[in-house]
This record gives sequence, C-alpha cells and structure tokens, in this order.
Amino acid sequence: MNRLTASRRLAAALLVGCTALTGAANAQTTPNLRAPHLKPDLTTAEGGIWDQSDKAESHVRASAELDSDPVLTAYVGGVVCRVAPEYCGDLRTYVLDRPVFNAAAAPNGYVEVNSGLLLRVRDEDELAFVLGHEVSHFARNHTFARFQAQKNTANAMMVLTAGITIAAAGAAYSTARAGGPYAGQNINTISSTARSLNDLVYLSSIASLFSFSREEETEADQLGFQRAQHAGYRPGASVDLWNGELDEARASDFPKVRTSEVRASIFDTHPVTSDRIAALTAMGAGVVPAAASPATTADAARRYRAVVRPHLGDWLKDDLRRRDYGQTLFLIDRLAGEGEDLGLLSFYRGETYRHRRAPGDDALALASYRAATVQPDAPAAAWRELGQACHKAGDQACAKDAFSRYIEHDPKAQDRWLVEADLKSMQQAGGS
Repeated sequence: MNRLTASRRLAAALLVGCTALTGAANAQTTPNLRAPHLKPDLTTAEGGIWDQSDKAESHVRASAELDSDPVLTAYVGGVVCRVAPEYCGDLRTYVLDRPVFNAAAAPNGYVEVNSGLLLRVRDEDELAFVLGHEVSHFARNHTFARFQAQKNTANAMMVLTAGITIAAAGAAYSTARAGGPYAGQNINTISSTARSLNDLVYLSSIASLFSFSREEETEADQLGFQRAQHAGYRPGASVDLWNGELDEARASDFPKVRTSEVRASIFDTHPVTSDRIAALTAMGAGVVPAAASPATTADAARRYRAVVRPHLGDWLKDDLRRRDYGQTLFLIDRLAGEGEDLGLLSFYRGETYRHRRAPGDDALALASYRAATVQPDAPAAAWRELGQACHKAGDQACAKDAFSRYIEHDPKAQDRWLVEADLKSMQQAGGS
C-alpha cells in the first residue's frame, strides 16, 4: 500500500506540473502588430504556415464555391481596405457561396467572406465590424500564435501523459511483485487512476487552448470595433449584429442551437454572445457617434441591399440546405422588414414551409406563393410552385392558371414540358 501511495503522489506531482504549464501558456503575451508587406522566410515556422495559406488560397481560387461577381467582390474588398488601409495592398478578398455566418483572414493575407455572413448583416456598418475583427486577427498574428500554443501544449501533453503512464506501470509492477490478497484490486485502482489523470491532463490542455482562443477573440472584437469606428462606421453596429445573431439562434428548430450562444463551455472558441454584447456595448458607451437620423440609417441599409440583391435568391436557396427552417424563416422575416424584395422573400418563405412539411405547412406554403405572385419582383418559379400547391389542395382552376402564367413568365424553362404535361392532364380530367 505504501508503493501505491507513492505512485499516487508521483502522479499528483505530474498533474501539478500540467497545471503550471497550462498557467504559463495562458500567461503568454500577444504578438505585436505585424508590419505591412510582411513575408516571412519560408524556412521558418511562420513561413511554413504562410506556405500552407498560399496552397489554401490556390484551392479557393479554383473552388466551385467562389462567387464570380466582380462587383460584389470589389465592394467587399473595398470595405476591407477601408477598415485596414495600411494592409490594403496585402489583403485579397474572396466571396464564397457558403451558407454559414463566417469570415476569416489567413496569415498570407487572403480573406474569405461567406455568403451566409453577407446575407445576415444588414448594412455596411455591420459588415465593417466583422471584417475589422478578422483583419485584427491577421494584424496580431493570432493564427501563428495559436499554432505555436497548440504545438507547445501538445508537447506538454505527451510528456505528462507519458510520465503518468510510466509511473502507473512501475507502481503496478511493484504491487504485483509484492503480491497479497488485494494485489489485483490495487493494480486495477492504479490503472483506473492513471486513465483518469490522463483524461484530466487532456481536458486541462484543451481548455487552455480554447481559453487562449477566447482571449484572442475578445481582443479582435476590441480592435475590430476601433477599426470600424476610425473608418467612420456606426459604433452601435457591432451590438446590432450580435443581437441579431442571438435572436436568430433563439429561432432555431434545434434546442442545442437555441442555447449554444448563451451557454458557457470550456470548448467554446468564441466568447459567450451575451458577454460579447455587453463588452461591445461598454466600448460604445464612451463613443460620440456622428449625427445620423433614422432616415440616414435606413438609407445605408438600402444601399447595402442594392449590392447583395442580385444574390439573395441563390443565398436563400443555399440557406435552406442547412435544414434549420426556424432560422431561415427568421432571416426572411427580418429581410422583409425592410419593405423590399417582397416577391422573392415570399417565394422563399413558401419554399421553407414546403421543405419543412410540418402540420399546416402546406396551407402556409400556398399562402406564401400566392403572396409572392402579386409582387412585381416575384420569380417565375413562384407561379410553378403555386400551381403545385393549388393542385395538391384540390384547386384545379388555380393550378391551371398558375401553370399557364409560369410558362408565360419563363417560356424557355427547362421543365416547361413537364408543366405542359400537367396542364394537359388537368384539362383532360376537367373536360376542357
């Protein structure tokens, strides 16, 4: 039993070493601001990350997800340059058709902006805060710092888990040699204790990594806020952005998503949204914004909508692929609140109900398609789907009229022959 006690003390000492190393990792200082036009020696560790970023950028340039609209790309790139004029020549912006709220800046200067982000920000001010945040990661070399932290922590994990395993094996061997009626039980206890300690080392290391990441995120929020403010953007835009994301999360069909933005966890890579909103609100409390009337703010939203309007249909179609219909409906309602694009938005509201297939959704889809067709911007597909919905509801007169109008609106539709076949079938069944 003395040997068992000694092994436990040794393992405990190793765990204390883990805690000390974890604390040291958390105490690391943040890298200094990078100089413009920086390109590290490719033989260095940072150069290796740069080379990987170059390869990733090459993949993005050839990706089918890359949005080919030069007007949209130039617009987003212009906002990047406005919030980071000193790095304008270093940063290359790519808009990717991905239905996820995200943007990222790689160490070599290529910037990804997802369509899911552009669909959700309501004006250029909100976009500027997000891009300022990502540029701040780039300016502070956070990617390289995280790589170094992960490498150091991984090495520490290997040493500590190896030490615990060796100590446990030595204690088990000594216990087996000593024998006794409780030898087998003691060996099992040693093994179980070693596994628990290794699990704790792993979790402590992971918590350290993600805690460090949260610190980086908080710093990027602060610097991104400052960049957007200095560029003349509305200080309250950052809070509006995250309040909108929090509201969208609450509208999700999935309980985990509804609580994910407000529940703290050691595995969170971003600050809890409620805390983030409070911190950004505090930042803006001492800022005197430029005078802006509600009309000016609404005009800024309209200007932004004009830029993204050509893409709204494709982006909403992509958003439906996520199958979180509560969030998609929330997003459509918020976009419709601007009083624009009501035909397109009503159509995609109908599409959301049609895909969701919850009780009562057939009637909601039919009503949405009908509402879409009275708007001047209704897509031709709204007539086709209205025809299908009416046919399903047993209203053949409505279905025939809608299908006929679909062909009128899109005479070169690829599925015209199918719609005409349906029309002919209904006419024969109705005797007309």
